[in-house]
Parts: sequence; C-alpha cells; structure tokens
Amino acid sequence: MISLSLCMIVKNEQEVLARCLESVEDLFDEIIIVDTGSIDSTAAIAKGFSDKVYDFPWVDDFAKARNYSFSKATMDYIMWLDADDILLPSELEKLKELKRTLSPDTDVVMMKYNVGFDEGGRVTLSYCRERILKRQNNYVWQDPVHEFIPLWGKIIDVDISITHGEKNRTHSDRNLKIYERMLSQGGELSTRGKLYYARELKTHGHMQKGIGQYKAFLAAGDGWVEDCISACFELSFCYEDDENIFNTLCQSFQYASPRAEICTRMGEYFFNRHRFKEAIFWYDLSLKLEKPTGWGFILEDYWGYIPAIQLCLCYYKLSDIKKAIEYNDLAAVFKPDDPSVLQNKQYFQKYNSL
Repeated sequence: MISLSLCMIVKNEQEVLARCLESVEDLFDEIIIVDTGSIDSTAAIAKGFSDKVYDFPWVDDFAKARNYSFSKATMDYIMWLDADDILLPSELEKLKELKRTLSPDTDVVMMKYNVGFDEGGRVTLSYCRERILKRQNNYVWQDPVHEFIPLWGKIIDVDISITHGEKNRTHSDRNLKIYERMLSQGGELSTRGKLYYARELKTHGHMQKGIGQYKAFLAAGDGWVEDCISACFELSFCYEDDENIFNTLCQSFQYASPRAEICTRMGEYFFNRHRFKEAIFWYDLSLKLEKPTGWGFILEDYWGYIPAIQLCLCYYKLSDIKKAIEYNDLAAVFKPDDPSVLQNKQYFQKYNSL
C-alpha cells in the first residue's frame, strides 16, 4: 500500500478547515498545512489535526505557496485539498480503496472536482484536476493565480469526486488584483493565464478588457482544446451585438465536435430573435450530443435540463402543446422540483386531454 501526504495552503479558514480535515479522517499518513498569514484561529485548528503546520509569507503567488507545501511532504504520494473542499463519505471509502490498491508505477491520479451546485444540491459544474502526484517526480506548480501542474508520466483517471463545500461564496477581487499587480510590475501571462485573467475581468464586469484577453488567449494558438471551447462560450456573453455573439459561438466548432453549452447558447441566440424553429434545431442537438469524458469543464444543466425546458417553451410558442408538455416532462427528469417545471405542469393541466 502506498503512503500518502495531504498538503494544504490556508489563510483565515477557521469556518471551514475542521470540516475539511474531519471529512478525510484516517486517510493520510501525514498532513502538511501551510498558513500564509491567518489572523483568525486557522493555525490553532490546523495544529489540532497535525504537528506539521508551517508559516509561509504571502507573496501574491499561490503556486509558490503550494510548492512550499509540497516540499515538506515525505510520503510516496502527495494529495492536495483546499480548506473549503470536502470528501463525502462514499468518496472517502473509494479513496481508501485506491490507496490500498494504487499501482506504484502511477505518476498522477486525476479526480473529478464538483464546484457548482443548484438549489437542490445537484452538481452544475465539474471538471477534473491533478489530485494525487508521485512525490519523487518533483512536480512543480505554475502560475500565481489559478495555479496548475504541467503533467507527465503515467496518468490515470478515477471515479472519485472532491466536493467544493462552500456553495455560496461571493467573488472577491483578490485574484484580479494579483493579476493586475503582476502586470503592472512587468510580469507576463502564460497562455493559460490569459484565459483566467479574462475570466476574472468578466466576473467583475470589465467586459471590454475581458474581450481583449479572451481574444489574446485564443490567438495564442497553443491553448488546451477544452479551454478554447470554454473561452468561446464565455466570450459570447461579453458581447451585445448579434454578429460577434454568433461568430464567437461558431468559432468553437473549429476546435472539436460541438459541446452542449455552445449549442444551447446558439438556441438562445435564435430564441431571442423569435426564430423558434432554428432554436429548436440547436436545443435538440444539445440533447443528442454525447457528453465528453475528458478533463474539461462540464456544465451539467446544458446537457439536459436547459435545452429541455427551452424546447418546452419553443413548442409552446409554436402552439404545439403536446410537444411542449413532452419536453417539460423531460426537464422534470433532470430537475423534478424545479420551479419552472412545476409551474409549467400546473399550467398544462388544462391540456391533459391531449
């Protein structure tokens, strides 16, 4: 059986740190916690779970802090978590089994990361992350914000999910300030950094600057395919004019087969122009696509609920009530307690004889 270190970087996480560590009880052979300047009781909580708690001065660089935490690990493999992550009991058992059975020639283990949820707790956004790494390979985190590890070696995917536990977190401008400070000091963005800087700009309402960064990322020509598709999808929301919205969505088709979020957005484009038959084509295509199984972002609602509920509305606009009911029922398969689904069901009761 392999030995396993947990490495974490934390700052002012007194509200969530104990929950995270309790969720992985008895899994790790050592726990490394690096505090980057907490002024609350985070450090005291950390010391209740580990005797390997270190201070590291915050220098506006997540990668440096993570690399420092990795440097303190001594076990065969390293796993990382954020303080607001948790491992659900079912996933903990699967991870314990993986620890018992992992082949020692494995270099990297990829796991699903569930980070977005609806009101009912259903996952709406997930993607895969490098989660367990062989220590002797000396993997290095890169990029000061939205850090990542360039991967090599034998990489395996496992059916284990980490849950990002803080579902209602507000978006601070911390990351945006780090990017802008770095750029003001003459720093350069990696290709991936251009995308994540664009996302920060968009999130904080700086649409014109965001457009420029999205374009810079796409123009670089060496971005990961899944990131390029996501960039086209996100960029389409930055525009207000029809031509740029349409052309940006079409641009995504050059990278890979269509994704449901792109097709659903195309459906929205035509729906908003009262071209319901064209909208139906794109929403229907969204439902027929095969969901990718790679490491990219999966926006779950676009692979079922959203196109189904929109098809209901399209057919209602075309006075095809039978089809509208059919697609509302399909939407209910994905979200049976959704307010729109329930409201539609109540409205369609008068058509039950159809």
